[in-house]
Amino acid sequence: MLRYSTGILLAALSFTAKAQQVQNDSVKRKTVYIDIARDRNKVKKPKPLTREFSAGGGLNTDGWSLLVNKGWIRSSGDQDGNKFYNVRFAQIEFSEHKHVKEIKGTNNSIAQTANEKPKPFIYGKINNFYALKLGYGLRKMIAGKPEPGTVSIHWVYAGGLSLGLLKPYYIDAYVLRDNPRRYSRESIKYSAENEEGFIRQENIIGSSGWTKGLNETKIVPGIHAKTGLHFDFASGNRTKMALEVGLSGELYTQKIELMATRKAYPYLVNGYLSLQFGKRK
Repeated sequence: MLRYSTGILLAALSFTAKAQQVQNDSVKRKTVYIDIARDRNKVKKPKPLTREFSAGGGLNTDGWSLLVNKGWIRSSGDQDGNKFYNVRFAQIEFSEHKHVKEIKGTNNSIAQTANEKPKPFIYGKINNFYALKLGYGLRKMIAGKPEPGTVSIHWVYAGGLSLGLLKPYYIDAYVLRDNPRRYSRESIKYSAENEEGFIRQENIIGSSGWTKGLNETKIVPGIHAKTGLHFDFASGNRTKMALEVGLSGELYTQKIELMATRKAYPYLVNGYLSLQFGKRK
């Protein structure tokens, strides 16, 4: 009887030990499974933003402009901080500058005196002026939140080279000639010899067209700088939709003559407003 009791006791102890071992193995396997899940969550974390590309255009107080930007982003690197960043960028900008006194009109009296159809022209204008600017700058974060739909604000400043393009402005007019002494219909630009005919408004028919004088365009080298505020209100971190407002200045190696009756200066200062669209990745 004692022998049978001993055998039953040993069997019960063996069964209990095996059950405990199975339970421990199950707990260990469950712990390993949780660690693997955490590792997988770390792998799925999105990469930080590093680059952006945008293009846009805007208005200046003396004209208009078109621009293209390529930027390199320095962000905090965490998932919720992709809007907290500074951007170094290279910029190409093309703009036209006009004199604030430019007024476009027509000479309706020419139709009666010379049987000509009047065309629009700008009285006293002697040159069209365009600028191709190559710049490098920084947009520095000063305010904003990372949540979608909020606005981030940057202080922007940039500078670089500027290539001015000075194109003569031609008009069609009746010019008095001495030999023989009569009025001759001609396409003329402003010069010391043509000054009287150029500014004699009653003899002007109209503009000769934008392409006239294109082959006489002169390059005027210079430098430029600008500063302003950049408001980014895109709905997501991977897209860009921004409004920029600020001041811009340009300095050239010669005076930029735009109007015959106005004093010329070698520099230009203007305010600007631009709208930009692009992507980040």
